[in-house]
Amino acid sequence: MARTDRPVRARRRGTAPRTCLASVTAALLFTLAGCTANDGAGTAAKRPSPKPAPVWRTDPGSVAALGDSITVGFDACSALADCPEVSWATGTDPTVDSVARRLVKNPATDSWNYARTGALMSDLPGQVAQATARRPALVTVLIGANDACRSSVGAMTPAAGFRAGFETSMKELRRALPHTQVYVAAVPDLLRLWSEGRKNPLGKQVWKLGICGSMLHDPDDLTKAAADRRATVRERVMAYNSALADVCRKDALCRFDQSVFDYRFTGEQLSTWDWFHPGTRGQRELAALAFRAITREEPRR
Repeated sequence: MARTDRPVRARRRGTAPRTCLASVTAALLFTLAGCTANDGAGTAAKRPSPKPAPVWRTDPGSVAALGDSITVGFDACSALADCPEVSWATGTDPTVDSVARRLVKNPATDSWNYARTGALMSDLPGQVAQATARRPALVTVLIGANDACRSSVGAMTPAAGFRAGFETSMKELRRALPHTQVYVAAVPDLLRLWSEGRKNPLGKQVWKLGICGSMLHDPDDLTKAAADRRATVRERVMAYNSALADVCRKDALCRFDQSVFDYRFTGEQLSTWDWFHPGTRGQRELAALAFRAITREEPRR
C-alpha cells in the first residue's frame, strides 16, 4: 500500500501544477488581449486632431510695407524725391486711398513703410527684420524692378539668386511672425513701361540719364538686337514673378498678385518727372489692385 500510494501522490502533485499553469496562462492571455484592445482604443482616442488651416483675414489691423522706390512714391510728387504720403501701401493722401487707409483703423500709428529707393531683392531680409519688430498683421511686398533694371542685361540679378533671396526673407518673416499675412505684388511689366513711356519725347530725354538701361536704353532703337534685349529683360521679370508665386504658394498666409504685372497701364499712370515710376494715378491703381487681392474671400491657389 505504501508503494501504491506514493505514485498516486506523485501523479497528483504533477497534475496540479499543469492545471494551474494552464489556468494562469489563459488568464494572462485574456488580460493581455484586453489590455491590447484597451490600449488601441486609448491610443486612437488620444490621437490629436489635425490642426485647422490658417484663415486669411480680410481686415488686418496693421500694415508694414516692404520694397523699393515704387512703394515710397519716388518721383510721384516732385523730382528725385520720395513721397511716402502717396504710397499705394501706407500713404495718407486720400486721392490715392492706400491699403492702410482702407484697412487700418489708425493708419498713422499702425502702418509703417520700410521700403527704400533703389532696393534689390538682396535688401529684403533687412527690411523684414525691421518690420518684424512691429509685429504687423499684414506685410506688403513689391520688389524686383531694380533687379531687372540694371545698366545692362548682364548685370540683372540671376533668377536663382532672386528666388533664394525671397525664400530667405519669407523664412525669416515666418520665424518671427508665424501668423502675419503677406501680400506679394508681381514685378510690373517693364516692356509695357517702355512702350508707353516712349510716346513722350520728354520722357525719352529723361531716360537718357541712365534710368533702367537694360530696358530703356535707346528707346527708339527698333532693331532685332534691341527687341531681343528688351525681350530678355521681360523674360527675367517673368522668371522673378514665377519665383515669387512659387514661394508664396507654399505659405498658407501668403497671396501673390499677378494682376500688377498684367495691368494695362498707360502714360497717365506714370510720373511726369521720369515716365518710369508710378505717379499719383499709378499709385492709386496699385492700391486698388492690392485691396482687391487682400480682401478676396478665397485665395487663388
